[in-house]
Amino acid sequence: MIYNAQFRCFRGCPGDYSVFDVMYTCPHCGGLLEVHHDVDALKRRSPAAWMKLLEDRAGSTQWPYGSGVWGMKEWIMPNLRDKNIVSMFEGNSNLYWAERLGAQIGVPDLWVKLCGNSHTGSFKDLGMTVLVSVVKQMMADGRPIKAVACASTGDTSAALAAYAAAAGIPAVVFLPQNKVSRAQLIQPIANGAHVLALDTDFDGCMHIVKQMTQDNTLYLANSMNSLRIEGQKTVGIEIVRQFDWEVPDWIVMPVGNLGNISALYKGLNLLVDLGITTKLPRLVAAQAAKANPFYESFRNGFREKVRQQAQNTLASAIQIGDPVSYEKAVQAIQATDGIVEQATEHELANAAGLADRTGMYTCPHTAVALAVLFKLVNQGTIKSQDRVIVISTAHGLKFTSFKLRYHEDGLDDVEAQYANPPLLLPADANVVKEALAQRLHTN
Repeated sequence: MIYNAQFRCFRGCPGDYSVFDVMYTCPHCGGLLEVHHDVDALKRRSPAAWMKLLEDRAGSTQWPYGSGVWGMKEWIMPNLRDKNIVSMFEGNSNLYWAERLGAQIGVPDLWVKLCGNSHTGSFKDLGMTVLVSVVKQMMADGRPIKAVACASTGDTSAALAAYAAAAGIPAVVFLPQNKVSRAQLIQPIANGAHVLALDTDFDGCMHIVKQMTQDNTLYLANSMNSLRIEGQKTVGIEIVRQFDWEVPDWIVMPVGNLGNISALYKGLNLLVDLGITTKLPRLVAAQAAKANPFYESFRNGFREKVRQQAQNTLASAIQIGDPVSYEKAVQAIQATDGIVEQATEHELANAAGLADRTGMYTCPHTAVALAVLFKLVNQGTIKSQDRVIVISTAHGLKFTSFKLRYHEDGLDDVEAQYANPPLLLPADANVVKEALAQRLHTN
């Protein structure tokens, strides 16, 4: 059966465009594009047949379908030739039953989707496999692309650099100076990307990369490029499949540029369109209080888009004041009766500290989502009987400095409630025994 995907204007302007054309916005209104699938053609296969196909492919060694993304190829990029797919078998990340943490906050059916358990350590791999694969096919078909480029606060650049290196395509990344962790900085460097550290913030880097990619030889890889959304939408589908096609009550995720929650909604909505599910979960967009334009827009009923100069936050990857995917994210919140909430530096740091005490190793962005979850539980919005998924967007090992400073009680605006510094003791068994006894008694 032949399936098709094309670019269309998200706002509804007329016109279909090839996903292999170099374009990022609607030529009529300048708004965002989206990848449109022929749902009528997809519906000719029954829901049961789709579910069995995806279950059979998940985690298999059959190229490329064992990937958590490419196992859904017909729903992602059906026009792509298999030989051009650049995949590291991303996706298929585990759902962690956060039993102890859930018991402590009164939500026993609490799960964490560990998207950081991926090749470059973040959920960005899900979208980058699609974008780089399409670029590889475009270059094979004679498009004049010489390199791919992105602005990044760390994780996007790591994913782009790794996938571009695997494809043999040059990558250019624009990073804000001194605003990404050392682990995030070294990733694109190690993968051979051309790293440009600019004296500005993410929004300033985004402004520059938009100018640079007006030349069609440099292809834009940020989430305003709708190809990224196609890969990232698989996380919601995967969650539902992992629960035997039952839809959870809530999904909470940290947001910055807003592509991730837009993608999450798109994937979940596709399941409804295909008759596989009959409802949508309520989505929660979690923002850091120091970079909260979407929260402020939510507070005004989305009557207008709030733009701001984002302040420095521990959740550096979502330190964004002018999110690109705003309109799509508004749709995601409104269509799911969703919520936008914020967390202070103190709240997010201690949410990470508490979660880590139950076996997790939480990045600061996932900590924003956890802190917002705690608030909604305390407010009574999220009930004890609800099934709740928190999407962990990156691996905590990328943020070692954040962890160290927390346990040294050295973070600004944070009183470290769960600090656990090492004891510095002489090599004396009696002293060690006494100190250990005191520690164990205290805890």
